[in-house]
Amino acid sequence: MLTIIRTTSDNIDFQFLVALLDQYLAIIDGDEHEFYAQYNKTATLKTVVVAYYNNSPVGCGAFKEFDEEKAEIKRMFVLPEMRGKSIATDILKELEIWAKELKYKTCILETGKKQKDAIALYQKTGYDIIPNYGQYKHIENSVCMKKLL
Repeated sequence: MLTIIRTTSDNIDFQFLVALLDQYLAIIDGDEHEFYAQYNKTATLKTVVVAYYNNSPVGCGAFKEFDEEKAEIKRMFVLPEMRGKSIATDILKELEIWAKELKYKTCILETGKKQKDAIALYQKTGYDIIPNYGQYKHIENSVCMKKLL
């Protein structure tokens, strides 16, 4: 059974999953990993979700305020052996519900061109590709997306 909880970045299971995510991204991003890592700090995230399957942590996600109207989705990850079970979709839906409860009008995010499964997930759930924003503006490997809530 899948359960999703709301928590903060202090959650030990979130920290465990993010460590696995960072290991995965270091391989995928190669030389660009250090650039991206500086924008993915998790120490002060107040809006985090962790997904549990039969009480074991299997996925996570978070968001942070980008501006008064936009929440930026961060740190989406599902264990490789648990992919294909709609867990990422459920995590993303919970983040969007929470962001809407906090009066955000839009969710934005950045992912890498090499993360084709992530891009497909976001497009399937209603995200559109937009011009790269902020620190990703001139980064060739970045894909930025948004969804109106």
